[in-house]
Amino acid sequence: LCLGLGHVQYLGSQIQGTPSIPRQSRKRKSLAIAYEGDGAEPPRAPWEPRDWREQLERIREMRSSRDAPVDEMGVHKCYDSSAPPQVMRYQVLLALMLSSQTKDQVTSAAMLRLRRRGLTVDSVLQMDEDTLGQIIYPVGFWRNKVKYIKQTTAILKQKYGGDIPSTVEELVQLPGVGPKMAHLAMHIAWDSVAGIAVDTHVHRISNRLKWVKKETKYPEETRVALEEWLPRDLWKEINWLLVGFGQQTCLPVNPRCSQCLNQDICPAAKRL
Repeated sequence: LCLGLGHVQYLGSQIQGTPSIPRQSRKRKSLAIAYEGDGAEPPRAPWEPRDWREQLERIREMRSSRDAPVDEMGVHKCYDSSAPPQVMRYQVLLALMLSSQTKDQVTSAAMLRLRRRGLTVDSVLQMDEDTLGQIIYPVGFWRNKVKYIKQTTAILKQKYGGDIPSTVEELVQLPGVGPKMAHLAMHIAWDSVAGIAVDTHVHRISNRLKWVKKETKYPEETRVALEEWLPRDLWKEINWLLVGFGQQTCLPVNPRCSQCLNQDICPAAKRL
Protein backbone atom coordinates (compact mmCIF):
# COMPACT_ATOMS: atom_id res chain seq x y z
CA LEU A 1 0.00 0.00 0.00
CA CYS A 2 1.50 3.31 -1.02
CA LEU A 3 0.28 6.45 0.64
CA GLY A 4 1.31 10.00 0.03
CA LEU A 5 3.29 11.70 2.75
CA GLY A 6 0.47 14.12 3.53
CA HIS A 7 -2.01 11.25 3.89
CA VAL A 8 0.27 9.34 6.26
CA GLN A 9 0.67 12.41 8.46
CA TYR A 10 -3.12 12.88 8.48
CA LEU A 11 -3.78 9.25 9.49
CA GLY A 12 -1.15 9.42 12.20
CA SER A 13 -2.90 12.39 13.71
CA GLN A 14 -6.30 10.57 13.67
CA ILE A 15 -5.25 7.28 15.27
CA GLN A 16 -5.77 7.44 19.01
CA GLY A 17 -3.19 5.86 21.30
CA THR A 18 -0.49 5.77 18.73
CA PRO A 19 2.57 7.47 20.23
CA SER A 20 3.77 10.36 18.18
CA ILE A 21 7.40 10.48 17.14
CA PRO A 22 9.32 12.92 19.34
CA ARG A 23 10.09 16.02 17.37
CA GLN A 24 13.77 16.01 18.31
CA SER A 25 14.26 12.52 16.88
CA ARG A 26 12.95 13.65 13.49
CA LYS A 27 15.63 16.30 13.18
CA ARG A 28 19.18 15.50 12.29
CA LYS A 29 21.79 17.39 14.23
CA SER A 30 23.62 19.79 12.00
CA LEU A 31 27.42 19.79 12.18
CA ALA A 32 29.42 22.89 11.36
CA ILE A 33 32.03 21.82 8.86
CA ALA A 34 34.56 24.34 7.66
CA TYR A 35 35.73 24.11 4.09
CA GLU A 36 38.46 25.99 2.35
CA GLY A 37 37.19 29.30 1.08
CA ASP A 38 33.95 29.18 3.09
CA GLY A 39 34.87 32.21 5.18
CA ALA A 40 36.31 30.30 8.15
CA GLU A 41 38.86 32.37 10.07
CA PRO A 42 42.42 31.23 9.26
CA PRO A 43 44.78 30.48 12.15
CA ARG A 44 46.61 33.56 13.40
CA ALA A 45 50.34 33.84 12.97
CA PRO A 46 52.20 33.71 16.29
CA TRP A 47 53.08 37.08 17.76
CA GLU A 48 56.64 38.31 17.55
CA PRO A 49 58.21 41.73 18.19
CA ARG A 50 58.85 44.15 15.40
CA ASP A 51 62.44 44.25 14.10
CA TRP A 52 63.59 41.71 16.67
CA ARG A 53 65.81 39.74 14.30
CA GLU A 54 67.64 42.85 13.16
CA GLN A 55 67.94 44.04 16.76
CA LEU A 56 69.38 40.69 17.77
CA GLU A 57 71.96 40.69 14.99
CA ARG A 58 73.09 44.18 15.96
CA ILE A 59 73.42 43.16 19.60
CA ARG A 60 75.54 40.20 18.49
CA GLU A 61 77.75 42.61 16.61
CA MET A 62 78.10 44.87 19.65
CA ARG A 63 78.92 41.82 21.81
CA SER A 64 81.42 40.30 19.38
CA SER A 65 84.44 41.51 21.36
CA ARG A 66 83.30 39.54 24.43
CA ASP A 67 84.87 42.00 26.84
CA ALA A 68 82.01 42.67 29.28
CA PRO A 69 82.38 41.70 32.96
CA VAL A 70 80.13 38.68 32.43
CA ASP A 71 82.50 37.41 29.72
CA GLU A 72 85.60 37.63 31.86
CA MET A 73 84.24 36.97 35.37
CA GLY A 74 80.80 35.42 34.93
CA VAL A 75 79.70 32.22 36.63
CA HIS A 76 80.96 30.11 33.73
CA LYS A 77 84.46 31.37 34.62
CA CYS A 78 84.18 30.80 38.38
CA TYR A 79 84.35 27.03 38.73
CA ASP A 80 87.31 24.68 38.49
CA SER A 81 86.99 23.10 35.06
CA SER A 82 89.51 20.41 36.04
CA ALA A 83 87.45 19.27 39.04
CA PRO A 84 85.33 16.10 38.93
CA PRO A 85 81.95 16.76 37.29
CA GLN A 86 80.04 16.55 40.57
CA VAL A 87 82.36 19.07 42.24
CA MET A 88 82.25 21.32 39.20
CA ARG A 89 78.44 21.38 39.25
CA TYR A 90 78.43 22.23 42.96
CA GLN A 91 80.80 25.12 42.35
CA VAL A 92 78.57 26.41 39.56
CA LEU A 93 75.59 26.42 41.90
CA LEU A 94 77.50 28.21 44.66
CA ALA A 95 78.76 30.84 42.24
CA LEU A 96 75.16 31.45 41.14
CA MET A 97 74.00 31.78 44.73
CA LEU A 98 76.76 34.30 45.44
CA SER A 99 76.08 36.28 42.25
CA SER A 100 72.60 37.47 43.22
CA GLN A 101 72.61 41.26 43.76
CA THR A 102 76.39 41.18 43.32
CA LYS A 103 78.74 42.40 40.61
CA ASP A 104 80.62 39.76 38.64
CA GLN A 105 83.96 41.06 39.90
CA VAL A 106 82.95 40.53 43.54
CA THR A 107 81.47 37.08 42.88
CA SER A 108 84.58 35.99 41.01
CA ALA A 109 86.87 37.10 43.84
CA ALA A 110 84.76 35.32 46.46
CA MET A 111 84.75 32.11 44.44
CA LEU A 112 88.51 32.27 44.04
CA ARG A 113 88.94 32.55 47.82
CA LEU A 114 86.60 29.58 48.35
CA ARG A 115 88.38 27.46 45.77
CA ARG A 116 91.74 28.11 47.40
CA ARG A 117 90.40 26.33 50.48
CA GLY A 118 89.15 23.40 48.41
CA LEU A 119 85.56 24.05 47.45
CA THR A 120 83.54 20.86 47.82
CA VAL A 121 80.32 19.84 49.54
CA ASP A 122 82.27 18.31 52.42
CA SER A 123 84.59 21.29 52.89
CA VAL A 124 81.65 23.69 53.15
CA LEU A 125 79.79 21.41 55.57
CA GLN A 126 82.87 21.32 57.80
CA MET A 127 83.27 25.12 57.68
CA ASP A 128 81.61 27.20 60.41
CA GLU A 129 79.35 30.06 59.40
CA ASP A 130 81.69 32.78 60.63
CA THR A 131 84.53 31.50 58.49
CA LEU A 132 82.28 31.13 55.45
CA GLY A 133 81.03 34.66 55.95
CA GLN A 134 84.55 36.07 56.12
CA ILE A 135 85.45 34.33 52.88
CA ILE A 136 82.47 35.41 50.79
CA TYR A 137 82.25 38.99 52.11
CA PRO A 138 81.48 41.51 50.54
CA VAL A 139 78.97 39.78 48.24
CA GLY A 140 75.47 41.23 48.50
CA PHE A 141 73.39 39.95 51.43
CA TRP A 142 76.32 37.81 52.51
CA ARG A 143 74.83 36.92 55.91
CA ASN A 144 71.72 35.43 54.32
CA LYS A 145 73.83 33.67 51.73
CA VAL A 146 75.93 32.00 54.42
CA LYS A 147 72.75 30.42 55.82
CA TYR A 148 71.42 29.46 52.40
CA ILE A 149 74.71 27.91 51.34
CA LYS A 150 74.95 25.83 54.51
CA GLN A 151 71.33 24.67 54.24
CA THR A 152 71.52 23.89 50.53
CA THR A 153 74.84 22.06 50.87
CA ALA A 154 73.40 19.85 53.63
CA ILE A 155 70.42 18.99 51.40
CA LEU A 156 72.72 18.17 48.48
CA LYS A 157 74.70 15.82 50.71
CA GLN A 158 71.68 14.08 52.20
CA LYS A 159 69.31 13.96 49.21
CA TYR A 160 71.50 14.06 46.11
CA GLY A 161 74.69 12.31 47.19
CA GLY A 162 76.67 15.55 47.01
CA ASP A 163 75.57 16.42 43.47
CA ILE A 164 73.08 19.10 42.44
CA PRO A 165 69.57 18.39 41.09
CA SER A 166 69.20 18.05 37.34
CA THR A 167 65.80 19.74 36.97
CA VAL A 168 64.63 23.31 37.41
CA GLU A 169 61.77 22.13 39.59
CA GLU A 170 64.16 20.57 42.11
CA LEU A 171 66.74 23.35 41.95
CA VAL A 172 64.27 26.09 42.91
CA GLN A 173 63.33 24.10 46.00
CA LEU A 174 66.82 24.65 47.40
CA PRO A 175 67.23 27.53 49.89
CA GLY A 176 68.51 30.66 48.16
CA VAL A 177 68.05 29.36 44.62
CA GLY A 178 65.66 31.25 42.33
CA PRO A 179 64.44 30.59 38.78
CA LYS A 180 67.23 32.54 37.07
CA MET A 181 69.88 30.60 38.99
CA ALA A 182 68.12 27.32 38.27
CA HIS A 183 68.02 27.91 34.51
CA LEU A 184 71.66 29.03 34.45
CA ALA A 185 72.63 25.98 36.49
CA MET A 186 70.92 23.80 33.89
CA HIS A 187 72.76 25.66 31.10
CA ILE A 188 76.23 25.65 32.65
CA ALA A 189 76.33 22.63 34.93
CA TRP A 190 74.15 20.20 32.99
CA ASP A 191 74.43 21.64 29.46
CA SER A 192 70.65 21.50 29.23
CA VAL A 193 68.25 24.21 28.10
CA ALA A 194 65.10 24.10 30.19
CA GLY A 195 64.18 27.76 29.81
CA ILE A 196 65.52 31.31 29.51
CA ALA A 197 67.56 32.67 32.39
CA VAL A 198 66.20 36.16 33.03
CA ASP A 199 68.09 38.51 35.32
CA THR A 200 67.73 42.25 35.79
CA HIS A 201 69.54 43.01 32.50
CA VAL A 202 67.45 40.63 30.39
CA HIS A 203 64.29 41.89 32.08
CA ARG A 204 65.12 45.56 31.50
CA ILE A 205 66.28 45.22 27.90
CA SER A 206 63.38 42.98 26.88
CA ASN A 207 60.98 45.68 28.01
CA ARG A 208 62.94 48.48 26.33
CA LEU A 209 63.02 46.63 23.02
CA LYS A 210 59.34 45.67 23.38
CA TRP A 211 60.21 42.00 23.21
CA VAL A 212 57.19 41.40 25.44
CA LYS A 213 53.57 41.95 24.35
CA LYS A 214 52.94 44.17 27.34
CA GLU A 215 55.23 45.59 29.97
CA THR A 216 56.34 43.09 32.60
CA LYS A 217 57.17 43.96 36.20
CA TYR A 218 59.16 40.93 37.26
CA PRO A 219 61.87 38.76 35.65
CA GLU A 220 59.69 35.64 35.87
CA GLU A 221 56.96 37.40 33.88
CA THR A 222 59.56 38.34 31.30
CA ARG A 223 60.82 34.76 31.07
CA VAL A 224 57.33 33.44 30.35
CA ALA A 225 56.70 36.20 27.80
CA LEU A 226 59.98 35.57 25.98
CA GLU A 227 59.54 31.81 25.87
CA GLU A 228 56.18 32.25 24.12
CA TRP A 229 57.80 33.52 20.93
CA LEU A 230 61.60 33.38 21.01
CA PRO A 231 62.90 30.34 19.05
CA ARG A 232 64.16 27.71 21.46
CA ASP A 233 67.58 27.52 19.84
CA LEU A 234 68.21 31.08 21.07
CA TRP A 235 67.24 30.48 24.70
CA LYS A 236 70.75 29.70 25.90
CA GLU A 237 72.43 32.53 24.00
CA ILE A 238 70.02 35.31 24.93
CA ASN A 239 71.14 35.59 28.56
CA TRP A 240 74.81 35.96 27.70
CA LEU A 241 74.07 38.47 24.94
CA LEU A 242 71.76 40.73 26.90
CA VAL A 243 73.67 40.64 30.18
CA GLY A 244 76.86 41.88 28.54
CA PHE A 245 74.90 44.37 26.44
CA GLY A 246 73.27 45.65 29.62
CA GLN A 247 76.59 45.97 31.40
CA GLN A 248 78.25 47.96 28.64
CA THR A 249 75.64 49.81 26.59
CA CYS A 250 72.00 49.49 27.65
CA LEU A 251 72.72 50.61 31.21
CA PRO A 252 70.00 50.80 33.88
CA VAL A 253 70.51 54.57 34.22
CA ASN A 254 71.71 56.79 31.39
CA PRO A 255 71.92 54.10 28.69
CA ARG A 256 74.46 54.85 25.98
CA CYS A 257 71.97 55.12 23.13
CA SER A 258 74.36 57.20 21.02
CA GLN A 259 76.75 54.22 20.96
CA CYS A 260 74.05 51.62 20.28
CA LEU A 261 73.63 50.17 16.81
CA ASN A 262 69.92 49.76 17.53
CA GLN A 263 69.32 53.44 18.15
CA ASP A 264 67.15 53.84 15.03
CA ILE A 265 64.97 50.78 15.70
CA CYS A 266 64.79 50.74 19.51
CA PRO A 267 61.41 51.89 20.87
CA ALA A 268 63.05 53.20 24.05
CA ALA A 269 65.84 55.19 22.40
CA LYS A 270 63.48 57.98 21.39
CA ARG A 271 62.34 58.54 24.95
CA LEU A 272 65.74 58.40 26.66
